Amino acid sequence: MAILSIGEFDIAPGETKKIELPVAKLYTGADVSLPVYITRAKKDGPTIFISAAVHGDELNGVEIIRRLINQKNFKLTKGTLIAVPMVNVYGVVNQSRYMPDRRDLNRCFPGSAKGSLAGRVAYTFLNQIVKHCDYGIDLHTGAIHRSNLPQIRADLSDVETKELAQAFGVPVILNSNIIEGSLREAAEKHKTTVLLYEAGEALRFDDFSILAGIKGITNVLQYLGMVRKSSTRKKAITPFVANGSQWLRANASGIVNNHFKLGDQIKKGDTLANIGSPYGDIIGSVIANRAGILIGQQNIPLVQEGEAMFHIAYFTEDDEDIAEEIENAQDTLLPETDV
Repeated sequence: MAILSIGEFDIAPGETKKIELPVAKLYTGADVSLPVYITRAKKDGPTIFISAAVHGDELNGVEIIRRLINQKNFKLTKGTLIAVPMVNVYGVVNQSRYMPDRRDLNRCFPGSAKGSLAGRVAYTFLNQIVKHCDYGIDLHTGAIHRSNLPQIRADLSDVETKELAQAFGVPVILNSNIIEGSLREAAEKHKTTVLLYEAGEALRFDDFSILAGIKGITNVLQYLGMVRKSSTRKKAITPFVANGSQWLRANASGIVNNHFKLGDQIKKGDTLANIGSPYGDIIGSVIANRAGILIGQQNIPLVQEGEAMFHIAYFTEDDEDIAEEIENAQDTLLPETDV
């Protein structure tokens, strides 16, 4: 295995390093750097990156990486892992989805060394991290006041990507087209296969989402032969591929009373929520127009007419089987609590 060079840092086979990769300066002249954790086995193998907080308010991924790399028995048997817990450091500091220049970092790839602030961060991340990697897992959450059921989004037309998505082991896989200017698009041009993990809500830790993320990354590392498989056998989670999805929107402005939660099976004609006036009168309802599984929803109990409220995934399989697998996954991953 050759020396891996990231910025001014060299990481030899068998080494583990925590580095600060400079990206730009603040108005004060203070340097801003990306925290990067690199661990390398002595044996040659794939190189994979794990990234979080490309959107600075999406914090579940930060915690997933922190817990993953601090596991007592976490050790690579071959290959290299590069973990970047905060790609959009500026957004994390400001608890904001965006860069200080109001750009969405995940629409600024491949970036430019002489471009906007967002473009420079994108350029640095792509050229110093992604270009070294065969694979990547990009960790995201829902937006502020919106939660996502743990799910993998990927281009399933690619056979290898589909196999990795299935290996990750969350119940729902959503076939997702690559968006122009996204990290996934830029990575694909570098022949880096990327999964996008969506789970939880912005600015909040969700234990189920965090544990599912850690388990999923571990599953992928095992699938790639980069870590040893666990000796304890647990029931594998069966992934179901959604053949489509749709956001259902509010038909009135008012106060929301939800009737379903993430992971629930939805039948055509179900009333997902009633929308009421300040006086308690029902002035609107959100009705399911197809059967499916609820994979995303707005959490705030106030809504404006036209706002997206419920994200429904549609499957060719039996929805009851999927809902049961989601419930089993939660029982498997969450620790038991005393009643």
